[in-house]
Amino acid sequence: MTTANRHVLYISYNGMLQPLGQSQVIPYLKGLAAAGYEFTLLSFEREEAYGDSGRELCARLKQELAQANIDWHWLRYHQRPSLPATAYDVWAGIGFGKRLARSRSFAAVHARSHIPATMALQLKKHTNAKMIFDLRGLLADEYVDAGHWRKGSVAYRITKKAETDAMKYADGVVTLTDRIWPIIREWPGLRGRDVVHEVIPCCADLRKFSFRSEARAERRQALGIADRFVVVYSGSIDGWYLTEEMAEFFSVLRREESNALLLWLTQSKHERIRALMESRGIAEDDYKIVSSSPQDVPDYLAAGDVGLAFIKPCFSKMASSPTKYAEYLGCGLPLIINAGVGDSDALVLDPFAGSGTTGHAALRTNKEDGGTRRFIMIEEGTKEDRYCRTLTAPRVRAAIEQESLEGGFIFYSSHDDFEEMNGRTFARARMIERQIKKVAKRRNLEKRRSRTGLALA
Repeated sequence: MTTANRHVLYISYNGMLQPLGQSQVIPYLKGLAAAGYEFTLLSFEREEAYGDSGRELCARLKQELAQANIDWHWLRYHQRPSLPATAYDVWAGIGFGKRLARSRSFAAVHARSHIPATMALQLKKHTNAKMIFDLRGLLADEYVDAGHWRKGSVAYRITKKAETDAMKYADGVVTLTDRIWPIIREWPGLRGRDVVHEVIPCCADLRKFSFRSEARAERRQALGIADRFVVVYSGSIDGWYLTEEMAEFFSVLRREESNALLLWLTQSKHERIRALMESRGIAEDDYKIVSSSPQDVPDYLAAGDVGLAFIKPCFSKMASSPTKYAEYLGCGLPLIINAGVGDSDALVLDPFAGSGTTGHAALRTNKEDGGTRRFIMIEEGTKEDRYCRTLTAPRVRAAIEQESLEGGFIFYSSHDDFEEMNGRTFARARMIERQIKKVAKRRNLEKRRSRTGLALA
């Protein structure tokens, strides 16, 4: 994009009054607008935008966005019947986009997901603007994996055709994960093309999702959970989310940690959760269910000690980047998650390295499935008792040699100069140590060291 024209038409099929638009579209555009880009935003708003209160909300938001150099326009979203309604919205979006293009020159059209990409493809031909296909996920494959569509059905074939066309003519492609790019790079439409690619995972607005000690104290007092070890889950249940597995995990955790409590933050049916907990013998005093407003979720997250999220691992989820991960981390929560979802298992952190089993397992699994997992292991050690140097590092090194494992590791002491292991260098080790300390301080881990045993010397 030239410096002379930095005007972008951004199309989202999600409404800006919806939580997703508020968290995953508006903050991005405001940040880019502050960097000198100009945006015209076209969204499709649900019914809530057309009542008296909705029109007032839209008017206020339009003014707010205008102050950030974002010109917002919206059309009505139609839901039923599914295919005809979507086709009508696509036709309306193309027509409205062409009218916008008559009064301004767009350097690029940014399409957020598949349906906007169908509109953007026609606008690219009409305006000669560059087209950015912001993939967001594998829409057709997600519907198949969720059991909503049959592979080969009319809806599936139409969506895959639109996806292929968008890939064929896009000047740039955005994915949520690194993991999916080598796969789709060989798909029809992208194979053999020199196309710009960027990974932009789902993020959280850290002005909202941040740790506040006073909020933690207030919520814990209101919930009556005092000094309990709180595992928190936030979001919908069932569907993509492995609700039964999360309940089972907590049941096992309770056997090891009798002080543990599970906090469910969800608008879903509470009866379903109660039944799951009761069937596993978990007493009502050991869990809480809260239907929180979106604006209160960060404070409830801050009341927890660790964030939980088990998501169905399947092909389409290789392209997924769950927003809740960033929201948990922003509020100071370490994560308990499962593998097989996006890039979630690409980096493994073990703050209690012991004999180095985590590093050994990561390297062995890479050999088995061709993965690129990396690991960071932390273990205590002193000049008198160099447990990490004398046991952890030699054991992992021996495993690499005996099993012919690819890769290696760096041994680094926070008190000594780091030494290179297996022919690899890591010149930024000292900087990383400083960053770990900053993160630890922000996440309130400094106060919890005595309980967790995590030492960041």
